[in-house]
Amino acid sequence: MDRDRPIGVFDSGVGGLSILRALRAELPGEDFVYFSDAGHAPYGEKGEEFVSNRSLAIAVDLLEQHRIKGLVVACNTATAAAVHLLRARHTHLPVVGVEPALKPAASLTKTRHVAVLATRGTLSSAKFKALQDSLREHAQFSLVPCDGLAAAIEADDGPQVRALCLRYTRDVCCFGTKPGEIDTLVLGCTHYPFAAEVFRELLGPDVQLVETGEPVARQTRRLLEGQALLNPSGSGAVRFHTSGDPGALRTAAARWLSL
Repeated sequence: MDRDRPIGVFDSGVGGLSILRALRAELPGEDFVYFSDAGHAPYGEKGEEFVSNRSLAIAVDLLEQHRIKGLVVACNTATAAAVHLLRARHTHLPVVGVEPALKPAASLTKTRHVAVLATRGTLSSAKFKALQDSLREHAQFSLVPCDGLAAAIEADDGPQVRALCLRYTRDVCCFGTKPGEIDTLVLGCTHYPFAAEVFRELLGPDVQLVETGEPVARQTRRLLEGQALLNPSGSGAVRFHTSGDPGALRTAAARWLSL
């Protein structure tokens, strides 16, 4: 496979731009194709079969139309529903998924109490439950399904984003660094890092925010290196495609990636 080919990245909307941001920082010589499935968003409030079918269709399109050399599933819900199917169907293709950063959070927390904000689709998945079960001895996890937050971030609705962040952080008690308090917050949807400033304002500087972009970028590098597919001298170009509003995607990329 040609190392000059781009890496495909997809999400249900603009949330995956947080993963793309980390990928571009880790792999500045790589070219990317980013697909936003905004015409079918949000994934987190749809059924697993729907999300799986969309993920498989997008992968085929990225392979056939853009000849990608690797695929990053930049969506927690799509990873939980379909990453195993993608790997089984495209055995030649390096496929990287994302998952809420419970492992890093468990290693960071001092109070051994972590809150996880994510979509219902992610929190109800077998993949997430297995991850949580594997870490029960290391930390207590308070799970908060955040209906509507990804959509509000997608729409760039600042007042609604703030109202929902306030509502969902109040659903768990209490944040702080004292014994029994929650000192670590996992942003378990790729959209949520774009609300990080709001969370910091609400929770203060002592609560640690944990997201998944950097670990995903490092894993992508490892897989590409393993197959001799790294391109250290490319242009770093990004092509954007969407099933939704192209203007909205361009605006989001300009805002969050300076593109």
